[in-house]
Amino acid sequence: MAEQVLVTLDCELLDADEPLLHADDMAALRGDGVFETLLVRRGKALNLEAHLARLAHSAELLDLPETAPSDWRDAVAMAVQRWGDRREGALRLVYSRGRENAGSAITAYVLVSPLNQRVHQARSSGVTVITLERGYASDLKEFAPWLLLGAKTLSYAVNMAAIRYALRNGADDAVFVSSDGYVLEGPRSTVMILRGRELLTPPLDYGVLPGTTQQAVFAMAEEYGFTATYAPLTVVDLINADGAWLVSSVALGARITSLNGIRMPEPAAAVEVARLVDRAVEKAD
Repeated sequence: MAEQVLVTLDCELLDADEPLLHADDMAALRGDGVFETLLVRRGKALNLEAHLARLAHSAELLDLPETAPSDWRDAVAMAVQRWGDRREGALRLVYSRGRENAGSAITAYVLVSPLNQRVHQARSSGVTVITLERGYASDLKEFAPWLLLGAKTLSYAVNMAAIRYALRNGADDAVFVSSDGYVLEGPRSTVMILRGRELLTPPLDYGVLPGTTQQAVFAMAEEYGFTATYAPLTVVDLINADGAWLVSSVALGARITSLNGIRMPEPAAAVEVARLVDRAVEKAD
């Protein structure tokens, strides 16, 4: 197994090749927990504070016990120090309700792993994408809070199934579309398009996960001569855009090179956008 670093929330360094979860942990039984993934680069966990804030928000939506951000910072610092600055890594914060028996302790840990080849390929060559039905309307979040729309939960089976479906159908990734025709998000990314010098992404009211990388990009966009806007987008908007990206914390800005088999031209500002995404994540904290 590739080398990994595993640290519990109380800063105990464990062997990542040894078992950690009990068989009745709610993460394994029901996916009852939350997580975050961020990039480690040159000995630093990038955009950590935004991920800690989103982790806390997701945990609140699941009625998980509150954890101290300082505990997560300490565990992350220990894991990153152990990982070193030799290469980039994917750092996960994982938090579940713990064992099924009431009153058990929570399960919480930090795991750093090497980046897989998919990430490098997406960064350098972009991704081919198909659109998939999400199965609900864009306004469902308002009426169904129990669906946890906008929370990053461990219940990722649907997301992974969507990615496998895309791969079986000749694409690298997918974009979810609502039943009323609006673009939502990727299974593990935020959708961002370029129209002239304007960057656009779907509204959070549509029940999409708040994108930490996208938010960092929007905060720095003006410095690079772009404006940034939340706006309803359709598949036609994506096809007619000057450029489109799947934005995430580890792959950063993966340019969409084709959508539903339609080739997407590389925009003149592609290099600028790539630099903006990279810089925004590095400088977010």
